[in-house]
Parts: sequence; structure tokens; C-alpha cells
Amino acid sequence: MVRVPPAPDLPTAVDRSIDTAVHLHVEDFLARYLAERRAELPELARTFAQAVDTLSDFALRGGKRLRPTFAWWAWRAAGGEPDGPRAQAVLHAVSALELIQTCALVHDDIMDASELRRGRPTVHVRFTEAHRAGAWLGEPERFGMAAAILLGDLALAWADDMFESAGLEPDMRAAARGPWQAMRAEMFAGQYLDVLAQAEGDESEERALGVARLKTAAYTVERPLHMGVAFAGAGPRTVEAVKTFGTDIGVAFQLRDDLLGMFGDTEVTGKPAGDDLREGKRTLLMALGMDFATRAGRGADADLMRAALGDPSLRPETLARVRELLVEVGAVDELERRIDTLRSSALTALDGSDLTDPGVTRLRDLALAATRRDR
Repeated sequence: MVRVPPAPDLPTAVDRSIDTAVHLHVEDFLARYLAERRAELPELARTFAQAVDTLSDFALRGGKRLRPTFAWWAWRAAGGEPDGPRAQAVLHAVSALELIQTCALVHDDIMDASELRRGRPTVHVRFTEAHRAGAWLGEPERFGMAAAILLGDLALAWADDMFESAGLEPDMRAAARGPWQAMRAEMFAGQYLDVLAQAEGDESEERALGVARLKTAAYTVERPLHMGVAFAGAGPRTVEAVKTFGTDIGVAFQLRDDLLGMFGDTEVTGKPAGDDLREGKRTLLMALGMDFATRAGRGADADLMRAALGDPSLRPETLARVRELLVEVGAVDELERRIDTLRSSALTALDGSDLTDPGVTRLRDLALAATRRDR
């Protein structure tokens, strides 16, 4: 029997894991599922099982479990009861969201050539180093990328398997399948738009917001919420309310992440500061910075920011100057204003819904936690 305790009275009680009780349940379901699937591998695949251990380690170490937490509390807000087999099936099903997240992160790190994730070497780097340490044939980097691509694909396949085998009643599974399928397609569409924007050098605010909407908002908040209320049999009005709430909070979450990627502490974020800049990410922060500098007649400063985008050998002093410029031209203040506006809009949509407590209160707390400055 699963019982998740009620929400704390104050948003400040939400810790860095976003929601400790749900977090622990999700990790338990994930650990057991991954162990079961590893044990099923045939004897001929024993070497592959060792690779799966790397995937499991990556999936289980770190992460806020934000997606399943939003889905769980949406289900509760729409009338789901915290006890009994339905609750266990819902927790099992929403835990599968973490395997989709694992797939996205493993592949994203390859595309961005990132070396660190959650303060540890990325999956492709781990396999590159294993190749190098074993003095194997071929190119270490190519082997590392190949292994990581395969494991990312496996995480996505197992996410589907985990969702389907969660023990949901047929009507619950059928109702949630639509948002589940849409979420996967939207995630990949967002990834493609992200790499396309880098290739085209697209500096537009419209493209940056489109990437944030699909790559982050849809699969991080909007669709998990949609799944949660769908489990409870919610009608169109409720679905639209949580989708509006989820889209606005999801975009705000990405804008906060962009700020942390530029100004955050590596010890907190788990990635080197300025990585997005080195990778050439066309974030809204950079789009606003270059636009504001140009409008202010500071073309040389706009050019400096533009030249820094995608520079893998970016010098610390150049990164520091870009940070200064983003503050000077008002891009940071504008991004903070937009985060506040999106959060307010999201909470208004939530307040106008027919969702109930304790779920509504918890969703409000989660929205504040996901977009706060010290995340």
C-alpha cells in the first residue's frame, strides 16, 4: 500500500529533490524495474549487461524526478486516491517518465559534446574512457558515442515497456496513452529544432521559445500533468487547464535553467558554467542579449556575444564579459520578468481549474520550486 504524505504548508519546505516522498517511491520502482530487465538478458548478452549497469547508474544517481512528481500530484488533484493498487500502478507508470528523461539526457550530451552531467562524466565519456583504458581497436570517441546512443535507445524502449506493464486498469492506460505518445514526439521535435537553430545560426526569440516549449515544457511539465489527470478520467476543461499551467511553468523552468547555465554554480548545476554558450545554444537569454545590445547601438558587444556562441575554446575572460553584457543590456532582468509573468499566468490557470486539494496546493508549491532562483 502506497501513502504519500500531504504537502507541506509552505513552498519553502520543498527541498532540492522537489518532493522527497514521491522521489523515493519513483527511485524504488526504477531500481527494481531496471534490475529485473537486466536479469532477463540472455547469457550471450552478459557483456551487454555490464553496459546496462552504466545506464542504470546514470538513471538512478541524481535528478529531481520532476516529471513523475508533476504527474502524481496532477492525478491526486484530479481525484486520485493515494492508497491501494491504483496508486501503486500510477506511481509505477509515472516512474517510466524518468527513462524517457534518461534517453533525452544521454543523447543530448552526445549532441552537445558535454563531458559532465550531474557532476559526473557523461555516458559517452565513460565508454570512451573504457575503450581507451582497454587499449581496444578503433577510435575511443566513436565507440563511446555508439555505446551511448544504443543505451539511450534502450532507455526509451524500456520506458514504453515500463509504462505498459505498470498494472494500470485498461481505461486508465488508454486515457494516458495519447499524452504519452505526444510527449515522446514533442521531445524529439524540440531536440531537432535545437540543433537546427545552432546549424542555421537562428538568433530569433521565436525559435528560442519554440525550442523551450517543445524540448522542455512539453515533456517536463505539460504532458506529465496531462497524463496525471488522464489517469483520473478528467474531462477536457481540466486537461486544458493543466496544459496551460504546464506550458507556462515548463517554459519558465527552461528560462531559469538558461540563467543557471550561464551564471550558476557548477557544484549545484552539475555542469560547467557557460556550457550552453560553448555549445552554441540559441537560448532566449542570448537572443535577448544580442537584440538589446544591437538596439542600444552596441554592435560590437552584440558581435562579441555572437562570436562566443559555439566557441568550444571559450576563454574564462570572454565568458565573464558575456555575463557582464547580459546584465548591462538588460537581458537578465527581462528574463526574470518573463519567468515571473509565466509563473503568474500558470498559477492563474490552476486557480481557475476544478482541481482539488491537496493536489492543487502541491502543484503550486512545485511550480514555485521549479522556477526559483536557487534551484
